Amino acid sequence: MRAAGAIINGLLPQMTLPASQRTVKVSNKEGWNNLVTDADHAAEEAILERLNAAFPTHAIVAEESGMHAGTSGYAWYIDPLDGTRNFASGVSQICVNLALKHGDTIVLGLTYDPVRDELLRAVEGGGAYLDGQPVAVGVQTTLRECLLGCDMGYKDAEGKMLLRMLADLWPNVQSVRMMGSAALGVAYVAAGRFDLYVHHYVQPWDIAPGLLLVREAGGIATDLRGADAIPESGCIVAASPRVHDLFMRATEGTDWRRSQPA
Repeated sequence: MRAAGAIINGLLPQMTLPASQRTVKVSNKEGWNNLVTDADHAAEEAILERLNAAFPTHAIVAEESGMHAGTSGYAWYIDPLDGTRNFASGVSQICVNLALKHGDTIVLGLTYDPVRDELLRAVEGGGAYLDGQPVAVGVQTTLRECLLGCDMGYKDAEGKMLLRMLADLWPNVQSVRMMGSAALGVAYVAAGRFDLYVHHYVQPWDIAPGLLLVREAGGIATDLRGADAIPESGCIVAASPRVHDLFMRATEGTDWRRSQPA
């Protein structure tokens, strides 16, 4: 992960330069606001090289290169650069995401912020840590005390529903932050920096590490209906048990909550 982070850090300063002075290619992957850059590809290649050498029989689910078959029952989820839109704009809220699943259980979750050189990690049953120090979800007991993180995602209609849901909640939360990185937002719940993070459109590699991080930090992570989230849920509500319950009650019946596909 640190090798991938070094690649990203080395290229990030270019993104504040005029486009004519950059050597990093930025292109649309799908949709008008879903980008991919040379940094995404180079960081993923660095991770794949190491994983394939160390664990040749493990399957891999990678954002840029797709599915790599394995025979061991283990599968790695890789997001080499979460927050590509931020990176492409020279915004430093970005991270590298890596998780290991055995069967149906996530057994290792890692979220690395290369700009701040912060590593959040969790091993199943072993707690959650930030740079080796234990972390825990927030202790707030009312929504009014909570810092809520969220993101718009790539679905226009659901994004509008999110904004309406937030307008209905306001001012019954302390404040709202849009990260531009779902992976970092979920990890911040585990670290106690956010009291709550919600998103209606995420990919498996976005949330697989964060699911374990949040649960090992004493929180819960569900889909919009309240069922335990898995990497393939496609959406997430992550918080302490108390805050999660309050949020689900406060947003019951909203169009945004109903937007989860059947």
